[in-house]
Amino acid sequence: MLVHIYLSIYLSIYLSIYIYISNSIHIYLSIYLSIYLSQEYSFFCTPTRHRQEFVCGRVAIIMSDPIKVLVTGAAGQIAYSLLFSVAKGDVFGTKQPLILVLLDIEPMMGVLEGVVMELADCALPLVKEIIPTSDVGVAFKDIDVAMLVGAMPRREGMERKDLLAANVKIFQAQGKALNEFAKKTVKVVVVGNPANTNALICMKYAPNIPPENFSALTRLDQNRAQHQIAARCGVGSQDVKNVIIWGNHSSTQFPDVAHATVNLPTGPKPVREAIDNDVYLKEDFLKTVQQRGAAVIKARKMSSAMSAAKAICDHVRDWWNGVPDGTFVSMAVCSDGSYGVEKGLIYSFPVATKPDHSYQIVQGLSIDDFARSKMDATMAELIEERDTALSVCA
Repeated sequence: MLVHIYLSIYLSIYLSIYIYISNSIHIYLSIYLSIYLSQEYSFFCTPTRHRQEFVCGRVAIIMSDPIKVLVTGAAGQIAYSLLFSVAKGDVFGTKQPLILVLLDIEPMMGVLEGVVMELADCALPLVKEIIPTSDVGVAFKDIDVAMLVGAMPRREGMERKDLLAANVKIFQAQGKALNEFAKKTVKVVVVGNPANTNALICMKYAPNIPPENFSALTRLDQNRAQHQIAARCGVGSQDVKNVIIWGNHSSTQFPDVAHATVNLPTGPKPVREAIDNDVYLKEDFLKTVQQRGAAVIKARKMSSAMSAAKAICDHVRDWWNGVPDGTFVSMAVCSDGSYGVEKGLIYSFPVATKPDHSYQIVQGLSIDDFARSKMDATMAELIEERDTALSVCA
């Protein structure tokens, strides 16, 4: 009798252990299979850029393959502020490894060596390789993103059109290099001034790359405008959204708040209603934003660097990752004729960006007579710049 009791207890314990182990195996096997299938077969789930692995009973995220990011003018002051932010994940995310390609002219190679040493000394985990070079063939080879910063800088008293003769040849050559060496999916942002027209020249000399892959930086102007509105309303810049920069990155640009909103302590409100001063919005506000670059140069005897670097990060981050529905940002892109802008110009529009690195020009926004006149004036300047630049390239 006692033997039967002990045997029953033993069998119960054995069966419990067996069931527990069996269930655990099934659970672990199910998890493993779900990970394996989602990793290997895209029709089972939405694919992601990150692979997963079952390690020591836990799911571990394996970083995706590195993307190759080119920064030109890499020994300059804008790049010095830009590179750290890119390298630590502020632009492409903290799970995206990077190969950084740093291009500058041969006389700057000594300075660039110091920049490379500093990046290495940051010990940033996302940076898998740094390639400093003065060779465009090396620099543009198979790149995923090009941040074209290098150009003759604007000096006090200069307008951007004054830089055309000096800089247009640089961007003609870089357009050819993009066409010959870069991936055809490369995303290009031109920062060197005059940025819109330099981007147009780049695009013209890279016919194998889709026009929608080229852009020029007007995010700095948007950020400047947002700050002015936020300061006027007594809120943070992040509380102002959908400010538009139309046209050229120059003193003819049109900062437009007609479709912008501001989050006040009492709730969201249209900016024009919150400011309640159209004279300010049409005069002092416009002049402050349009002339901000010149004001910075006058004060520090050099052009904007820190704020330009931040704007480049914002521009590329939003283009690469997308923005929330209902939000749009300003990018100078190839005009498709929207809002009466001549096709083919690189003109700043409000765009909605998507996680697949695409964008669409926001349609259907109302344009009053004041806005129309400003938009036409900046378009006229861009047409004049384009014609001058093309004559230089001829």
